[in-house]
Amino acid sequence: MDIEFHFDFGSPNAYLSHLVIPQIEERTGESFTYVPVLLGGIFKATNNVSPAVSLQGIKNKGEYAGIETARFLKKYNISQYERNPFFPVNTLQIMRGAVYAQQAGIFTDYVNEVYRHMWAEPKKMDETDVIQAALAESGLPVTDIIEGMQDPAVKQALIENTNRSVEMGSFGSPTFYVNGDIYFGKDKLPEVEEAILAAKA
Repeated sequence: MDIEFHFDFGSPNAYLSHLVIPQIEERTGESFTYVPVLLGGIFKATNNVSPAVSLQGIKNKGEYAGIETARFLKKYNISQYERNPFFPVNTLQIMRGAVYAQQAGIFTDYVNEVYRHMWAEPKKMDETDVIQAALAESGLPVTDIIEGMQDPAVKQALIENTNRSVEMGSFGSPTFYVNGDIYFGKDKLPEVEEAILAAKA
């Protein structure tokens, strides 16, 4: 079964989805394929903007988003989450790092640790010295990853992932695909699970 999770570390909702995905994998017996994309590139290609922009000046909507997040945290018993005080963070380097980590066989550890440094113990993960210190703290191969971020093939792969995501229908993150069918937003995770189970039936 083809189940994809198109993610960018800059999206708190993608992080929260990441914390719930293992539960769905355990219940369904199916694995999600993580696809690193650049959210800024998706926004540019689709003429979309981040909620930080779209909610500006709208009375009550931002507050409701906070209520919705609190409910999600409670529903899934999530405690490892804090708003990043440096938000929005330019994620270009760390998303390139994710592509490199896939190629280097360290993807799971890299994703877990970078998400931790973004949303559990928030740091300004768009500054090279901060990124290096965070990776070192996590016991990851700092030099290899930093060099990998500059690899032209890695840069191109992230562009291709992002373009493919838009072609498939994405306009933001988190976006999920179950055998090609699109589901957007962390609130659609129950529907994603239902679709997986239906496809298995």
